[in-house]
Amino acid sequence: MVDERELPHVSSAVVAVRPERLQDVLRQIECMPGTEVPAWQHSRLVVVFEAVSSGDVAARLARIADMDGVVAANMVFEHAEPQKSSGA
Repeated sequence: MVDERELPHVSSAVVAVRPERLQDVLRQIECMPGTEVPAWQHSRLVVVFEAVSSGDVAARLARIADMDGVVAANMVFEHAEPQKSSGA
């Protein structure tokens, strides 16, 4: 059985931000390792990130939700991919 903690996780979230804090929140999110903001419109951001576990996903989302100016941060998608074996 595969240990879920060893699977790479790819996740996305939609983050609503107060318009006057948009640039600051964008900078903070983009400084987080393995995290990017591929799109935003008005004061809503699409955030995509990679993590090593579901716990890391939850922690990262909570960290974003706690940023000054963030109104809401909602998980949209999470996928855990088994590591490919390099054996023959």
